[in-house]
Amino acid sequence: MAQDLVVPLAPNVWRIPLVRDLVNGFALRDDDGQVTLVDMGLASSGPKVMAALAAIGSGPRDVTRLVLTHAHPDHAGGAAHVARETGRGFTVHHDDAAHVVEGSSPPRDRSLLLGRLLDRVTRPGRDFEPVTVEHEMRDGDVLPIAGGLRVVHTPGHSPGHVSLLHEESRTLITGDAIFNVLGLRWPVKAFCTDFRMTQRTAHVLGELDYDVAAFTHGAELRDRPREAIRRFLSRRSPS
Repeated sequence: MAQDLVVPLAPNVWRIPLVRDLVNGFALRDDDGQVTLVDMGLASSGPKVMAALAAIGSGPRDVTRLVLTHAHPDHAGGAAHVARETGRGFTVHHDDAAHVVEGSSPPRDRSLLLGRLLDRVTRPGRDFEPVTVEHEMRDGDVLPIAGGLRVVHTPGHSPGHVSLLHEESRTLITGDAIFNVLGLRWPVKAFCTDFRMTQRTAHVLGELDYDVAAFTHGAELRDRPREAIRRFLSRRSPS
């Protein structure tokens, strides 16, 4: 297994470094060989996702579900390539589904000048190549993936942003609720739909049980990650 293509997080759970540790996807495999891929990175990342699939000894026919934590081009950019390779549509939260279908990011935080400027250049089909949504998930759903993947709706970064808890391995995928780039930090304000909401809803991550915290931006935390996230949240509570 090529270490630069995948990083094992737990049995049958891998991080896929798509732009070093700065942009990540994930793979989960059931005992029967079915594979779920989570987040596909930038437009150039689709082939890297497929190479990671081969690195864990699986192929396109083994992929039975594709999941997006939200509809931003650094997560959905490679989605169309992976969809073509696997013949699968996507699972996404109901509140981001329309954006995935039209290939556009949700509105940015218009309380910020940069957010307003970014909104002006967002057009359907221009942020990323549109893909098919075959299943819409909602908060509290447990997807039938590798023993159960619980959907934790953490809106704010986008209306349908989700974090995902793999209950069997006790691995949390935060999505963009929290970054781990040069330490724990919030996502860039201007790329959020509602930054204050991002801060409020992220607090649910301190209430979950997990042994590994995995981030779509940054390397994972393995040493008491829940305590680290709780400390971060307690220091940076929304005013």
